[in-house]
Amino acid sequence: MAAGKPMKRLRILVVEDQAVIALLLGEVLDGMGHDVCATEGSEDEAIAAALRCKPDLMIVDEHLGDGSGLSVVEAVLRHGPMAHIFVSGDVMRIRRLRPDAIVMEKPYSAKDLGRAVQQATNPEPGPPDRNRGAALGG
Repeated sequence: MAAGKPMKRLRILVVEDQAVIALLLGEVLDGMGHDVCATEGSEDEAIAAALRCKPDLMIVDEHLGDGSGLSVVEAVLRHGPMAHIFVSGDVMRIRRLRPDAIVMEKPYSAKDLGRAVQQATNPEPGPPDRNRGAALGG
């Protein structure tokens, strides 16, 4: 984030099948000033929530117990563009399938989350997708 530039309050959909992680992520996002419009743990529920809530951003765990985060994003993007961040323990798998994706590697910090949100919602000017493809974490 740029110094002195406050982040816009965003409506965010969290797609995470581990309830404790989803709860903690929601608390961190709330603390950053964002509104978590829904938290879903399955592919079908996440797609329905995205179409219902129309969030500014989706934060999507790549591996769901009931489905795939990649499939969630693909289904939602068929209805129009939507900023999204993938969360994964296997960044290279996502990178092979979606080279331009913004990915946070597990485990990640609140600072990593803030940078990813900024990158996904306010990419710096430049060629298309110049800022995509960053793996954040560590």
